[in-house]
Amino acid sequence: MPKVLISDKLSPLAAQVFKDRGVDVDVKPGMGADALKACIGKYDGLAIRSATKVTQKILEAASNLKVVGRAGIGVDNVDVAAATQHGVVVMNTPFGNAITTAEHAISMMMALARQIPQANTSTHDGLWEKSKFMGVELYGKTLGVVGCGNIGSIAADRALGLKMKVIAFDPYLSAERAVDIGVEKVELEDLFGRADFITLHTPLTDQTRNLIDAKAISTMKKGVRIINCARGGLVNEADLKSAIEEGHVAGAAFDVFEAEPAKESVLFGLENVVCTPHLGASTAEAQVNVAVQVAEQMSDYLLTGAVTNALNMASVSAEDAPRLQPYLKLAEQLGSFAGQVTRSSIRNVSITYAGAVADLNTKPLTAIAVKGLLSPLMENVNMVNAPVIAFERDIEISEIKKETGDQYQTLVSISVTTERQSRTITGTLFGDSLPRIVEVNGIRLEAEVGPHMLYIINDDKPGFIGALGSALGNAGVNIASFHLGRPNQGGDAIALLQLDQEIDESLLEGVRGLPQVHQAQTLLF
Repeated sequence: MPKVLISDKLSPLAAQVFKDRGVDVDVKPGMGADALKACIGKYDGLAIRSATKVTQKILEAASNLKVVGRAGIGVDNVDVAAATQHGVVVMNTPFGNAITTAEHAISMMMALARQIPQANTSTHDGLWEKSKFMGVELYGKTLGVVGCGNIGSIAADRALGLKMKVIAFDPYLSAERAVDIGVEKVELEDLFGRADFITLHTPLTDQTRNLIDAKAISTMKKGVRIINCARGGLVNEADLKSAIEEGHVAGAAFDVFEAEPAKESVLFGLENVVCTPHLGASTAEAQVNVAVQVAEQMSDYLLTGAVTNALNMASVSAEDAPRLQPYLKLAEQLGSFAGQVTRSSIRNVSITYAGAVADLNTKPLTAIAVKGLLSPLMENVNMVNAPVIAFERDIEISEIKKETGDQYQTLVSISVTTERQSRTITGTLFGDSLPRIVEVNGIRLEAEVGPHMLYIINDDKPGFIGALGSALGNAGVNIASFHLGRPNQGGDAIALLQLDQEIDESLLEGVRGLPQVHQAQTLLF
C-alpha cells in the first residue's frame, strides 16, 4: 500500500480521499526541515501547500518518494529541477482557485469604485463623512481584462453580469473564443485607451514585467482605475503612485506586490488605493478544491500511474521513455522557438513527424511541443495541461505522420498559424541524439540550440556579419556558434546565433538598428 505524508495544513477531506482510495496517509502539519528530512524516506508521496520547502537536501533523503503534490498553483517552494533529477513527479492544482481569484478581483473593483474600505474606517471612527466618499457606478463602464484565460474569462463573465462592457487583450484569445465568452478582443494599446477599469490576469514573465509603467499609463484614460490580483511586478508601483498623485489614475486595488510579504510599499498610505495581503485564493471552497484535487491526482499516480497536472513529466510508458527522451527535448525547443517569436492569436498548430520519429508514440511529443509554444507568455503550462489550455483557447492541434524525412532520417516540424501569418520550425537529431534546427520558414540551416540565442532576419548583403560581430564584440558578448541560411542570393536571410550570455535590451536595440537587419529577437531555452 502506498504511503503519503501531508506536511502542511490541508482540508481534512484530502486525507479522507487518500484513505478511500486505499492509500496510507499520515497528517503531520508544521514539521520543520530537520524533522521532515528524518522521516521522508518512508513515504511514496508528499502533499504540501506553501509552508513545506522541498529542497535538494529533502529530496536526497527521500529514497522512496515518487510524487510531490502541491495543493495550489505556485511551486516556488519546490526544487522542481532537483525533483526531476531524483525521478520525483511534481504536480500542482492550477484550476482549483480560479473562481475565488476572479471573485476577489471583482470585489476589489467594487471596493475601489465605492471607496468601501475608506468609508468603513471613517464610519468606525464615528466621523459620518457621507459627502466625502463619492463613488462611481460600474454599470455601463468599460472593463479592460488583460489576460483572458481561465481566471480572466471568469472575471469577464462576472463583469458582464454587472452590465459592464468588457474588452480583452490576450495573445492566445481567438476571435471565436472572444465571441463565445461575450468580450471584445482588442490590442493592448486599444484596451489602455478605452478602459475605465483595468484588471490584470496574466502571468509574470520577462515580457509582462512592468507591463503597466509610466509610458503605458500615459496612454490610458484620465480617471482609470487599476486592479491587480494576478502577480506582483506586472505594475511598476512607483510609476503608479506618481500617476495617482498627479490625478491621472483615479485609484488602484492590489492583492499582490513586487515584494511579498509586503510589509511596506510605495502604494501604502495612498487614500484611493485598496490593498489586501494576497487573498486571491483564500476562501474555504478554494482550499477544499485544491486539497481534494491534489489527493485525487496523487492517488491516481501512485495506484495506476496516471499523471495529471504534472510539471515535469508526461504520460510515457517505461518502454517508450528511452527512445522518446531526445525527441522530447527537440519538440520542446521547436515549440519554444515558435512561441517566443509569435505575437498574435494562434489559430492552429500542425506538427509533422517524418521518418523514424513517426513510428514512435508521438502524443507526449505533441504535448511538450505545445507546452513549449504556450510557455513564453503563460505560466504553469506543462505537458499534461497544455493540450487542454489550447483547446480552451480554440487553438486547433493536429498531427501529420510521414514515412520519410526528406534529406534526414527523422524530422519534426511545427507549423503555427496566427491571425497574421504562418511560421514553420523544423528540427532533427544529430550524432548522439543531439537536437538541431534545420529549417526556419523554408530557409535551410543547421543550428544547435543553447540557453541564449539571437534570431535575426536580415538582408543577404556584404558587411552584415562584420557589423553584427562588431556590435556584439564591443559589448563583450562572445558568440558560441553562428549559423546562416538563405533561400537565394541577395534576398532575406536568417542568422541564428548561440551566445555565451543573455544580452540586454540596449544591445538588442543596437543590433536592430544595423542597416541590414529587419528583425532581431533573443530566444531563451
